[in-house]
Amino acid sequence: MARGTENKLKEISIFSECSNKELKSISGLLTQVPIKAGKVLTKQGEPGREFMIIVEGQATVRKDGKVIATLGPGDFFGELAVIAGMPRNATITADTDMVIDALNRREFSSLLDGSPKIAKKILVGAVSRLHDSERY
Repeated sequence: MARGTENKLKEISIFSECSNKELKSISGLLTQVPIKAGKVLTKQGEPGREFMIIVEGQATVRKDGKVIATLGPGDFFGELAVIAGMPRNATITADTDMVIDALNRREFSSLLDGSPKIAKKILVGAVSRLHDSERY
């Protein structure tokens, strides 16, 4: 992630309570990736190796071919696969050109270890997604 993007991170809900020092540390872990519209970001049933945060753009989430959600800036996904080593539980496709911040498994672990506040938000999000996925 480019220098000076800590302020952008602060606008993302999972990072909103982080100190400037934590945000600087987090920004050093993130890899910003441009994505073209139509690209499949995750495929249901496949192994997952990255946690992703949407910086710009929009994506559609499908489970068993059925649209279950739309994601936009500030939304994140991939935490279930990275935390538990589970296969992806949905397919996510870019609806528009996008910019995402990605963390691999090692970087993600570093993020969780370094900030209990973020770890709690991500884990609560993961449990909520697991609960919601049982409805589909």
